[in-house]
Amino acid sequence: MKRSDRFQSILAGLAEHGELRVDDLVDELDASPATVRRDLDTLASQGLLTRTHGGAQALSVAYDLPLRYKRLQRVDAKQLIAEAASALVGVGDVVGFSGGTTTTRIVEELSTRADIMVKSHTPNLTVVTNAVNIATELATRPQVKLVVTGGVLHPRSYELVGSFAEGVIASVALSIAFVGANALDVRSGAATHDEREAVVNRLMAQRAERAVLVLDSSKLGRTAFASMGGPEVFDTVITDADADPEQLDALRESGYTVIVAGADVRAA
Repeated sequence: MKRSDRFQSILAGLAEHGELRVDDLVDELDASPATVRRDLDTLASQGLLTRTHGGAQALSVAYDLPLRYKRLQRVDAKQLIAEAASALVGVGDVVGFSGGTTTTRIVEELSTRADIMVKSHTPNLTVVTNAVNIATELATRPQVKLVVTGGVLHPRSYELVGSFAEGVIASVALSIAFVGANALDVRSGAATHDEREAVVNRLMAQRAERAVLVLDSSKLGRTAFASMGGPEVFDTVITDADADPEQLDALRESGYTVIVAGADVRAA
């Protein structure tokens, strides 16, 4: 297993369990104890975990992986979600994007669409985002008018948060907004691990004619620290076909329009 893959597995395990032991990681990663200890020491030096005697702990209860590692998770599901989300966007739309690996994948998918990337005297799409990595992806696309909020950079998600970001988003009108989430529960709604991200994400959704939650099925039925709202804020959810049918039915009954990426495409 490559070092980057080991790092991703370690951080994903900490996100799920909160604590890991070297002995367990040796078996899981098929690596020597010395290699595992070096990996833990490296991640600790980067501020991504806390070393303990015999293992490691997550930094906090609201543990969240940095974006560069989360990109490696559930790649196929995120691709299908991105394709379903792209189908909702029309030429000339004003589209909002929060940060996150799934929203980033949607932007990459839109960047391959011939009708959007065709040469034009006026922009074929306007994108408003608080994610600096998404802005970088689109910076060299003259067919896209790019609006980037100001704000304070969140180093794990590459999102700009705070009053500057909120001020810009509050002053625009969006055709559609794609917002990522760390969790979606029928009773408590969508949520993230960071309250600053939650405020910006909720505001972006409220400024859109259509607000779409995009998240893979592993996040359904879960809760997180900072609420963004329920069907009163987000009218649509796009997830993947691994989702529990009962959870999908419950979301529909609570008021969401649910799009199951892959399954809905095949059904059509």
